[in-house]
Amino acid sequence: MIRAGIIGGAGYTAGELVRLLLNHDGAELVFVHSSSNAGNPLSAVHAGLYGETSMCFASEYDLAQIDVLFICSAHGESRKFIEGVQLPPQLKIIDLAQDFRDESDGFVYGLPELNRRRIAGAGRVANPGCFATAIQLALLPLAAEGLLKDEIHVTAITGSTGAGVKPSATTHFSWRASNVSAYKSFTHQHLIEINRNIKLLQNDFDSDINFVPLRGDFTRGILASVYTECPLSQEEADKLYASFYADAAFTFVSPSNIDLKQVVNTNKALLHVEKHGSKLHVVSVIDNLLKGASGQAVQNMNLMFGLAENTGLKLKASAF
Repeated sequence: MIRAGIIGGAGYTAGELVRLLLNHDGAELVFVHSSSNAGNPLSAVHAGLYGETSMCFASEYDLAQIDVLFICSAHGESRKFIEGVQLPPQLKIIDLAQDFRDESDGFVYGLPELNRRRIAGAGRVANPGCFATAIQLALLPLAAEGLLKDEIHVTAITGSTGAGVKPSATTHFSWRASNVSAYKSFTHQHLIEINRNIKLLQNDFDSDINFVPLRGDFTRGILASVYTECPLSQEEADKLYASFYADAAFTFVSPSNIDLKQVVNTNKALLHVEKHGSKLHVVSVIDNLLKGASGQAVQNMNLMFGLAENTGLKLKASAF
């Protein structure tokens, strides 16, 4: 049994992670730490856990009592935490922030479709960003064959949970409902890890990735629309994507068009590929809190401890 602990337990990703670990046959959740909620029941913050557990948020913890630590703190806090505590040498770490996605300090970038073998042998894994996951899955097969020769255009829309649990001017109901807006156009922080990994597969890639993120008026899910110039025919593209993801546990290529409800509440990623003239269009959909965060973190834990990737992740989509 894998003994797990969580640091930073009050956010949306932590809530999803708690739910997954409580229902994971190979894991035991030992503690969930939150300095602002210490002593309160988990269900007081994560209402969906009511009736599932009587655990309370911990004010103290013993890292020597666990096998894996999930860090769900805000960006920039993970590095401070790791530098400020004495870590047991055998403790494995999965960080859900962006602090170590450059693979510094011994971390491996935790996208299984890219780094499955390295993750399996890693002691520290940096979980990818949600937009970064959806966009990279759309591009990795092309990069692996050196086919990204032109600029790439991405428009991707995300649910409000991607902005975190703390209310803001662009997340409260009156503003978000029946509304769509663009933000961080061409400058989103996930471009750093996307460019880094694309260049690892195709080192001569030097074109722009023109990424425009959109805020959607729904709670969870990401749909990314990605297109670029490509010499492949429809049949060749279909074969390339099917072959690249043939052994993937959660990423599937659909012959028909796809939608968010097929993946929301699951750890799946679905892709649909279409050729239009000289351009290849790839649609990618994921749940931002699962395949884009906590589900992928558990997938990485499974790999690190030699379990089947889908252990604890056989989830039902919200599709009818």
